[in-house]
Amino acid sequence: MKTLLLTVTGASMILAVLMLEGADRPATDEGPQFTADGQLIRPKNYREWIYLSSGLGMTYGPAADAARDNNPTFDNVFVNPAAYRSFLETGKWPDKTIFVLEVRASESKGSINNGGHYQSGMVTIEAEVKDEKRFPGKWAFFAPGKTGSEAKMIPLSASCYSCHSEHGAVDNTFVQFYPTLLEVAKSKGTLVVKAAVSAKSAPAEAAAEERVVDVVCNMPVTPKRR
Repeated sequence: MKTLLLTVTGASMILAVLMLEGADRPATDEGPQFTADGQLIRPKNYREWIYLSSGLGMTYGPAADAARDNNPTFDNVFVNPAAYRSFLETGKWPDKTIFVLEVRASESKGSINNGGHYQSGMVTIEAEVKDEKRFPGKWAFFAPGKTGSEAKMIPLSASCYSCHSEHGAVDNTFVQFYPTLLEVAKSKGTLVVKAAVSAKSAPAEAAAEERVVDVVCNMPVTPKRR
């Protein structure tokens, strides 16, 4: 009987230790994977991850730019499951979080549809990754594209870094555009309200001529003049 009690007690202690060790573990299931030279390996099953939201024809530049597009693109956002579960508990993104942005074209006339827009062919794939030891600013961006299997980190000089840092509602991410997570962030007290991007400082026509749009987050940037 003593032997049985000792065995049960020992097993309980081991289980308790494992649970404590796992409490602070970062999100690793379906987390980011890299090649030996630091390239992000495109997740093959990201569509089995947690779907956060879709944007249609969104632009952070002058509204006139979007108005000219008769077939705006859809932006579908997915996040790895472990990161999502952690966010629901804390309102923050854990280490090894990875977002995948799937950009698809849209159609308005097809089959029985006579109005509105529906999604069609793939345009590109982009990703945002949190890895506190790998990246100086904790977060990094990648653009594997429509068919790429691997992608190098987008240079820190790209506007997506400053855009997300200045306007991300929660830890460098645009939770303000994800309605279900927005409520979570509010309840956990992690939401940071930041100023919106404005183009009122110059006429829309002039702004459109001088700006280019960043491929990762659609943020308008003014090219440096020599």
